[in-house]
Amino acid sequence: MASLDRVKVLVLGDSGVGKSSLVHLLCQNQVLGNPSWTVGCSVDVRVQDYKEGTPDEKTYYIELWDVGGSVGSASSIKSTRAVFYNSVNGIILVHDLTNKKSSQNLYRWSLEALNKDSSPTGVIVSNGDYDREQFAENPVPLLLIGTKFDQIPETKRSEVLTRTAFLSEDFNAEEINLDCTNPRYLAAGTSNAVKLSRFFDKVRIPHQFLSLSLQMTGFTDRKRFNFKSLHYD
Repeated sequence: MASLDRVKVLVLGDSGVGKSSLVHLLCQNQVLGNPSWTVGCSVDVRVQDYKEGTPDEKTYYIELWDVGGSVGSASSIKSTRAVFYNSVNGIILVHDLTNKKSSQNLYRWSLEALNKDSSPTGVIVSNGDYDREQFAENPVPLLLIGTKFDQIPETKRSEVLTRTAFLSEDFNAEEINLDCTNPRYLAAGTSNAVKLSRFFDKVRIPHQFLSLSLQMTGFTDRKRFNFKSLHYD
């Protein structure tokens, strides 16, 4: 395992949207029994096959950085959180499908991470339109994941899925909607599993660049760790 390439993927979104449950499902293929608030940042690892089933197939592993989800205005919180945004290869934006506000806040999260801006502004303008130009040249692959799909009434699902489709278009990212308490949503062969694999293929970069980025973060020898001195929730 030590000789495998690594990439770093941020998992961002509001508190309570299910980021920790999602990361546990992605890395352990199991439902997280007793999820709790993330303190600072928690990192777990997923083993992935790049271009699986092709002559270019190569095994590597992905560090999924589950960042605490406070969206408060305190500049000290955001500036401290910025240390997690260095040398990022991809971002998973997570929102609660039953909470429209958590979907809107994804614009703030992405701008904060990509620009490392402690005071992001101008993301959602007064008339509700979104300025796509802010992310027009974003080189970092994004994936949009909506959680708690099982909690949406049948009569509301069409409306919610239409809203997530617009989000996906705004971010130029594929979307996955699921229930983190049911592994079948990511079962092999499903469209969700294909989208996930396609995203992870995009975030893989040549080994020499990985080595440099990991040296910059200073966590080259640890597979899992928590930053318990920082609390954002």
